[in-house]
Amino acid sequence: MSIASSKSKGRGLAAACCLGVLLILASPLEATIGYSVSLAEPSKHIFHVEMVIPGVSGEVVVHIPAWNTLYQIRDFSHHVMQVRAGDSGGGELRVHKLDKQSWRVEGRGTVLIRYDVFWDEGGPFASQLNREHAFFNPAMLLFYTDTRRNEDVTLTVSDAPPGWRIATALAPVGVSTQPGPWRFAAGSYDLLADAPVEVSRFEDFLLSGFQPPIRVVVHGDAWDGQKLARDLAKVCSYEIGLMGGAPYEQYLFLFHFGDAAEGAGGGMEHANSTAISTPSSAVAAAIAAHEFFHLWNVKRIRPQSLEPVDYSREQWTRALWFAEGVTNTYEAYALMRTGLWTRAEFLEDLSDRITEIEERPANRWKSAEESSLDAWLEKYPLYEAPEFSVSYYSKGQVLGFLLDIVIRDSTGNHASLDDVLRAMNSDFARKGRFYDEEKDIRAEAERAAGRSLEDFFHRYMEGAEELPYEDVLARAGLQLLTSERRRPALGFRLASEFRKIAIVAEVDPGGAADTAGLKEGDQVVGWDGGGAPRRPDRWLLSHNPGEQLKLTIRRGGEVLQLAFPLGEETETVRKVVELPGSSARQRAILEGLTRGTVGPRE
Repeated sequence: MSIASSKSKGRGLAAACCLGVLLILASPLEATIGYSVSLAEPSKHIFHVEMVIPGVSGEVVVHIPAWNTLYQIRDFSHHVMQVRAGDSGGGELRVHKLDKQSWRVEGRGTVLIRYDVFWDEGGPFASQLNREHAFFNPAMLLFYTDTRRNEDVTLTVSDAPPGWRIATALAPVGVSTQPGPWRFAAGSYDLLADAPVEVSRFEDFLLSGFQPPIRVVVHGDAWDGQKLARDLAKVCSYEIGLMGGAPYEQYLFLFHFGDAAEGAGGGMEHANSTAISTPSSAVAAAIAAHEFFHLWNVKRIRPQSLEPVDYSREQWTRALWFAEGVTNTYEAYALMRTGLWTRAEFLEDLSDRITEIEERPANRWKSAEESSLDAWLEKYPLYEAPEFSVSYYSKGQVLGFLLDIVIRDSTGNHASLDDVLRAMNSDFARKGRFYDEEKDIRAEAERAAGRSLEDFFHRYMEGAEELPYEDVLARAGLQLLTSERRRPALGFRLASEFRKIAIVAEVDPGGAADTAGLKEGDQVVGWDGGGAPRRPDRWLLSHNPGEQLKLTIRRGGEVLQLAFPLGEETETVRKVVELPGSSARQRAILEGLTRGTVGPRE
């Protein structure tokens, strides 16, 4: 299907497309902290920001977060320029910088702080202003005050080029106008920071049949509107049903497809929205299945260690194997249980994850909990080496699947991991409580299983013992086979394969990539005419040794074109297959896993 026809079909999916964000009529808010973001200079990639702080008595200290969207200290202050301040009468106020991310302003009454922020990085984990669009995560642009983070705030976005519209999960104030300015409100800085904004000539539609409504916004090309709507509807309907209802008043998908996805692939979850970037809509449903499930797991079913958010420093948690890894489990479940994947495709994905973690020597000594705690080290290329780390995404996904089998086997397929997630939603999220990662996950799993799981958690979540594939998989009529195979090799490794900018972490000395001039630290901005694949390991499966790989890389201020043949290497492949002649009990558990059902207790 051509790009033009894809867009045309996308436009025709819902009669209510023109509604945009649901409007909430309100009178102007008084005595709240207000932010204004001007898009007047898209060609310079500069956001002009004004922060208005009422009720200042003597001085106010403002900060910009050191991190957001990724578990990495990224020091957004290095994007900030020309901080200045004044009073409501137009007088200039003294600004004193305290540290790399804090400023003190001396004044009384209403204080106005103005500054510029440069951003031109694509993808859901950054911000960007150019002639095509503006996308920003508010925490990357907006200052906050520690003592007033819980106050109501407003955000005004103005000076958009003609024809641009705005999309965000924030509540509008007044009636939306074209081309703006647009005004929104939030109950706190944290709520504002958790609502990314897209301004462009995007296309949009509402998913049919959903209340509360789900809006889909697409900036870019290379997307099939009908397939996107159909697949998203299946995923959202399944996950909402699984968890007993939608936890939002409205939800927003922000997609960047095609050329608009240049920079970083993957998705970023938010409380009432997600931002997803991928070269084509073909894999959009898979990413959406993960990000939409985050509505519950991590955004509302949330560990105590992540609350309250501390924007100034690392915020460690040992629960990412559950928050991210088990969300991976449900990404795969949603795709299989809705028919978007076959059972064979589900088992293939599980096999790939097992192969990945077992091929990393660090898996022998780094537990799922330790991997979670060390997420903040992922920005260092050395840490990405197989000897130093194992993914809490992949290890958590496999652990979630194995735990599901254990619960089903313990109860005669009467209960499952689904019950654990629903119980955590009921006992914590809906009561506004945060779980204790040291005990509450295990406690809920034990209630579902009807027995102690202390040994399982101690050995495999807290510890790094070899995972019990043979024993546990057999309970579901499955087995793990191993074999050797020759496979194509990139000759280099990316520091971040899944949800961050594609940076070259290591180049094999003497290999084709090395000979072609690829260097550690290069940013991959083009890969065979598209963006870097979300899963390079899976990309390799459809290619052969000796095939040419063409890369566009950014090195400093220079953009280079490189081409070289893929190499070859031997790997041990793990494959999960169904056991021949399995028992009725084993078949019932496997069927329950496939369909998301349980049966009567034996």
